[in-house]
Amino acid sequence: MTSSSLSKGANLPVDSAQVRVELRWSGGPGVPDVDASALLLTAAGRVRDDADFVFYNQPHHASGAVTHQGKQQTGAGSTDTVGVSLGALEPDIERVVLCASADGGTFGQVPGLTLRLLDAGTSSELARFEMAATTETAFIGGELYRRQGKWKFRAVGQGYASGLAGLATDFGISVDEPESASQHAPQNPAPTPTPTTRTLTPPTPTTPTPAPRTPASAPPPPIPRAAPTASGSSGSAGPRLTKGEEKLPVDMRKRLSLRKEQVAVSLRKHGAEGVVARVILVLDASGSMSPLYTRGVVADVVERMAAVAAQLDDDGEMQAWTFASNPARLPDLKLGELPEWLRLHVRVGQLSLFGRKKPQRGLQPGQVDMRAVGIQNEEQKVIAEVRDYARRHPAAAPTLVLFFSDGGVYRNDQIERELREAVEEPVFWQFVGLGKANYGVLERFDTLSGRRVDNVGFFAVDDISSVPDAELYDRLLSEFPSWITAARRAGIL
Repeated sequence: MTSSSLSKGANLPVDSAQVRVELRWSGGPGVPDVDASALLLTAAGRVRDDADFVFYNQPHHASGAVTHQGKQQTGAGSTDTVGVSLGALEPDIERVVLCASADGGTFGQVPGLTLRLLDAGTSSELARFEMAATTETAFIGGELYRRQGKWKFRAVGQGYASGLAGLATDFGISVDEPESASQHAPQNPAPTPTPTTRTLTPPTPTTPTPAPRTPASAPPPPIPRAAPTASGSSGSAGPRLTKGEEKLPVDMRKRLSLRKEQVAVSLRKHGAEGVVARVILVLDASGSMSPLYTRGVVADVVERMAAVAAQLDDDGEMQAWTFASNPARLPDLKLGELPEWLRLHVRVGQLSLFGRKKPQRGLQPGQVDMRAVGIQNEEQKVIAEVRDYARRHPAAAPTLVLFFSDGGVYRNDQIERELREAVEEPVFWQFVGLGKANYGVLERFDTLSGRRVDNVGFFAVDDISSVPDAELYDRLLSEFPSWITAARRAGIL
């Protein structure tokens, strides 16, 4: 298999039965220590118990399928490695999330942070993912996941401001506070005290548990006790009450409440608790999206995004656009009218072979004639229209644009021009790829130079319906908080 250099969100099939995931970085003065780890997740996106967390204090999974193989010093720096035998993974394990934590600093202080996927038998490189970070103290570098009986690898690049404890807790691991220094002190202490040991509660072992590793660096801050469920109730602000919420059907209201909690947890993990923003939704209505509309995938996406808007902006409204050959402004999505809005406005574009001489029959008030929208991809037009709206309707809070597309991007120069010009505007553009291909400049924009701030995020998923809410919101909101910080420093906000 030829090695691939992956960008954030990209994926590739894995044919090797046994792989090594190598985390590589360059050491030096002031560079924190880095540790690799792995989480074994079910289809629900959570561990079955604490035994499904493989790290330095628990280096071997009971199945033998995942092992923490430890660190090595190389001429190029340091590595920490996790081995995965894909064939030995238990049937109910659907994903192996490959993580890292920084001890004594942030990942922004770690140069050359790279994840390499290797064939364990031949040591040949299958994929390489070079990661960029700022204030994160924990990181999801990538994941191995099962799709239709085959294994694939995805480059994730998602950071956590809450450290290893926050990352592990999000996936169902119970995290204990470390014991005090006096509890750790030996009865006959040596002149130099031993620093506090980082601990994560392992399951009750049937075999002796390896002795905890004591870091050589200064003692880390205490790890807060966290509940295994992300309910947003651990002493922090939870979901906001939103205008119109009480009008929703009971089942939809329950889903909204749970999803707002997940959004609140994601914001808290990324250091953005309580942030307020205007949310704008953009939906690809091109012809290739038709199956996703027919299967109800797009309607489900809109419902999940309504929770983001409800948590970030409590006025209960979200501006929305649809686009293909041309953009069209949709009526504002008012939360209390969500079921009717989904029925009337979540529609794919149409091709009019003989022109639009008469209005489309059967249109209800506020509905867009989808023949005017067409079926071709012209992202740059809707980007320009949303930019114009944001300029003409300035908001006190920053604007978050949630832009969904299944690819087929070909107007790369025009799109890049629009997004570069938008750098100085108080708008962050979060693009989400819905499983097709060819995202063009949207996928590459994170790596393009010459911008004062990074105003664009991108990730792609094979099947968004199978992505748990917690994971989706984490990916969706991973870059927005850091943009807010950078934009404020630059005077954009």
